[in-house]
Amino acid sequence: MRLAFKLLAALFALIFLYYLWIFGHLVYWRSQNPTASAFMSAQLARLQEENPDAELRHRWVLYERISPNLKRAIVAAEDAKFVDHEGFDWDGIEAAFEKNLKQGRIVAGGSTISQQLAKNLFLSGKKTPWRKLDEAVITVMLEAVMDKRRIFEIYLNVIEWGDGVFGAEAASRYYFRSSAARLSAPQAARLAAMVPNPRYYDAHRNASGLKRKSNIILRRMRYAEIP
Repeated sequence: MRLAFKLLAALFALIFLYYLWIFGHLVYWRSQNPTASAFMSAQLARLQEENPDAELRHRWVLYERISPNLKRAIVAAEDAKFVDHEGFDWDGIEAAFEKNLKQGRIVAGGSTISQQLAKNLFLSGKKTPWRKLDEAVITVMLEAVMDKRRIFEIYLNVIEWGDGVFGAEAASRYYFRSSAARLSAPQAARLAAMVPNPRYYDAHRNASGLKRKSNIILRRMRYAEIP
C-alpha cells in the first residue's frame, strides 16, 4: 500500500508539472508569438521522412493584417459563438452528439476555436482516451490566460491549411497569391471551408462539396461576430 501511494503521488506530481509547463507557455504566449505548434512539428517530421530538406510554409502575421473577411468566415464556419462562450459551446457539443448518434458514426465534432487551438498547440493527432480530457484542461487554461482576440490571432497563424501549409498568410499566398490582408469574401469563405480537412482539399481543389460549403459560409459571414 505504501508503494502504491508513492507511485500514485509521483503520477500526480508528473501530471501537475506537465500542466504547469503548458500554463507557463500560455502565459509567455500572451505577448510572444509561438514559433511552432505540436501539430506543425508532427507534420514537418512526416514531410522530412520523404524529403529531408522539406520545410513548412508558414509566416506569422499580425491580427490587424488579416482580412476581416477571413475572420468572419472562420467564425461562421467553425465557432459562431466564439466571442460569447468561455471555451466550450455546449449547445454545439449536444448537437454534434445527436448528429453522430443519428448517423452511427463521427460526422460532426462540435469543437470550438479555443479547443482546436489547444489541440494544435500541444497535442498529437492520435486519438487516445485521455486526449479529450487534455484538450479540455488546456482550453480552460487558454481562456483564463488570454483574451479572445489573442486566442484568435494565434489560431489564425498556426492552423493547417494544406500539405505543409500553416497560417493565414501562407495559405493566402499559396492558394491565391495574395496577402492575408487582401483576401476577398469568396476567397475567405473558400479557405474557411477547407479547415476541417485541409490536406484533402489541397489535393482535391475541385471537390464537389468545397464550393457548396464555401457558399454556405459566404452567406453566414455577415452575421459573424469577431474579436
